[in-house]
Amino acid sequence: MSQASTPVPTRPTPSPLKPTETLPPWNVLLHNDEVNEMGFVVESLCRFARLSVPAATRCTMEAHKKGLSLVLATHREHAELVAEQLTSLRLTVTIERV
Repeated sequence: MSQASTPVPTRPTPSPLKPTETLPPWNVLLHNDEVNEMGFVVESLCRFARLSVPAATRCTMEAHKKGLSLVLATHREHAELVAEQLTSLRLTVTIERV
């Protein structure tokens, strides 16, 4: 006795996503200050900007020596969030559109 085979339903293949316009980048800038200790600044950058310890150290030293350092470039909402978090720790941080 042979059984008739029934077709197995298959999932439709998803169509490739269309490229969307990328969001314009914003820079998060750390300013030098004479109030905070470097270790605190490095730790804060690691925690909120998600930098590695060496990257946070380089950023902190650049701000200390040159007065300003680029922490990260990202979309506006994320830049505002990181700047707000760092500012709440009394670090001097600004954002600017690239």
